[in-house]
Amino acid sequence: MRRGFTLLEVLLASIILGLGLTAIIVSMTQAQQMMLSSTYLQTAQEVMDFGDMAYPLSDVQDPDKDLDVRETKATELWEKFAGEVKLTSEQYEKYRTYTWEREALNRDDEEEIKRLGDLYTVRVTVRWGDRRRGNGEEESYITFWRKPK
Repeated sequence: MRRGFTLLEVLLASIILGLGLTAIIVSMTQAQQMMLSSTYLQTAQEVMDFGDMAYPLSDVQDPDKDLDVRETKATELWEKFAGEVKLTSEQYEKYRTYTWEREALNRDDEEEIKRLGDLYTVRVTVRWGDRRRGNGEEESYITFWRKPK
């Protein structure tokens, strides 16, 4: 009676072990990418809040003048609503590539505005990354605004 493993058994065990380790490494890489992506989205949400505090929709009186806000750096938004409170160097690095923009999508379509019950469709967009190199990303949401009477 022979003791030990045959070459075929050792080879099969090595293949199974290799497949298991590969699956673990792939899942760890995907988890790391997901964590990085969620960090970017969390920062984008913070920048959306900065824009809403710096340019609140409740302050808009004239949709032709006040509703649209050009693309603004997140650091400028902070300065507008925080006043004397300055960003730390870590915060500045975190928000450095982020921008915020608000635009009315249906301002020129009076028929659609009436159909929606005098509601303007407003899109808020946050962009980040290096758009020149094709690494730019963006997140946006749509909200409605009614002109005060």
